[in-house]
Amino acid sequence: MKQEDSFRHQGMRANLVEEVRRKGITDERVLEAIGRVPRHLFMDSSFVKFAYKDNAFPISSGQTISQPYTVAYQTQLLDAEEGMKVLEVGTGSGYQAAVLIEMGLRVYSIERIKSLFLESQRRLKELGYQAHFLYGDGYEGNISYGPYDRILVTAAAREIPDRLKMQLRIGGIMVIPVGPSGHQDMIRCRRTGPEEYEVTKHGGFVFVPLLKGKRES
Repeated sequence: MKQEDSFRHQGMRANLVEEVRRKGITDERVLEAIGRVPRHLFMDSSFVKFAYKDNAFPISSGQTISQPYTVAYQTQLLDAEEGMKVLEVGTGSGYQAAVLIEMGLRVYSIERIKSLFLESQRRLKELGYQAHFLYGDGYEGNISYGPYDRILVTAAAREIPDRLKMQLRIGGIMVIPVGPSGHQDMIRCRRTGPEEYEVTKHGGFVFVPLLKGKRES
């Protein structure tokens, strides 16, 4: 790790974990993972002093690094077990992927923006996090590595993409924010049969939109 992860940073992370716990996160594996990932190393240096506040912050290409509570909430909804194969749609800064990896999950992460794809790949490798990085359209997922035990979508879709639903294993779970710009429902979609899905809602959130296609910059 080229940048510092000091005792001060670790103490700030411990405080962040307790804040997220107070807001209702109960899965100790998720809390421990949040406590291990050096979030300040996933943000622009001008935001380092804000890294352990429970807020989202801008990153490059008009995207954001999600609020730690939101990361923890989505991760808890996955109900994932160590060794499971997870498709993350929207690598972004790589912070969510790092949390999943800390939980012992096999992460396949897809990003449509070329600059973010390259930067997050460099950052995660530099920090020692091993994932399968995919440059492509998140709406399409990646059938080559499927089916997946879990799918986590980190941007807002108007509806659950059919292509992603079909890449879930039977018994698998997808967590995805769904709705119009400005407000989405957090959806958990469990595949219960070849063409059967059980869909439940889990509160309101605001995410950047999930866009189709790839972007070269």
